[in-house]
Amino acid sequence: MEPIILASSSPRRQEILQKLGIPFVVHPANISETVPRDIAVPDGPEFLAARKVDAVIRSLPPDHQIPWVLGADTAIYASRRLYGKPKDREEAVRFLRELQGKKHDVVTAVALFNGQLLYLDTRSVRTKVTFAPMSDAEIEWYVNTGEWHEAAGAYRIQGMGSCFIKKIEGSESAVMGLPIFELYDMLKTQGYPFLA
Repeated sequence: MEPIILASSSPRRQEILQKLGIPFVVHPANISETVPRDIAVPDGPEFLAARKVDAVIRSLPPDHQIPWVLGADTAIYASRRLYGKPKDREEAVRFLRELQGKKHDVVTAVALFNGQLLYLDTRSVRTKVTFAPMSDAEIEWYVNTGEWHEAAGAYRIQGMGSCFIKKIEGSESAVMGLPIFELYDMLKTQGYPFLA
């Protein structure tokens, strides 16, 4: 199979690609993750995923043959408020206090560039996650695990954060950062040699 350039340093996205047996090269995109104000909050991840792919393509040498480039972005929002990656411990605590006991939306977007066709495909997946109520002691304990680092909404569904997730309506892999069905379908549609 052809290697895919992964425009992300996310260990979770790397784990998912490894699980699928897809060879990849990590080439993180160096972009500002600021979304223009005229883009609706649920559309922000798709905008950023496409920008990551574009940034990686532009960073490669002009004579470099570009096979496949994959970008992704995840955002959490509730009550019209966006929850990105907390900048410090205090913000992680605040995020968890606001999300605990409630339902929120997780939107993960995937952008896949096919260098042979010079085609960019993007898709977004929305998943609803319900947190169980958390006491202040539980929030402190969870924040002390350090899982909030580089995690949208200050939690990781595949780690200790799963202790507090009461219900998931949608794609668990999308909440982890890379929706497996959508990625497979995009690659299959574009002729990626899965079965070769």
